[in-house]
Amino acid sequence: MPDQIVIEQLELSARIGVPEEERATAQRLTANLLLEPRHDFSALDDRIENTVDYFILTRRVQEIALVHPLKLLETLAEKIAVSLLAEFPLARVTLELRKYILKDAKFVAVRIERSASPLS
Repeated sequence: MPDQIVIEQLELSARIGVPEEERATAQRLTANLLLEPRHDFSALDDRIENTVDYFILTRRVQEIALVHPLKLLETLAEKIAVSLLAEFPLARVTLELRKYILKDAKFVAVRIERSASPLS
């Protein structure tokens, strides 16, 4: 199994939903991320610049969610995954986004997995 960084229940605020009135105000989402860095942890030499700075990464995820009003949770998940792969030294991103909108369900979620291109 490759080395991984796990981020659970990252709090997000997003203007998201199909009806315009649902996008009118920001709502709470949470994200679960499973990140596979390009380099094994054994090669890090205990230096932050050799790994994924997950503080900066989580702030970037929160920024993407907040500044991109969208209709679909699926579209937001794709935007986040593509951005993370482009901006951070990651080989693979697995992302689950949860939305707390249905009164009869604890949450609804989408889950995607995306990989960096071999030339990255």
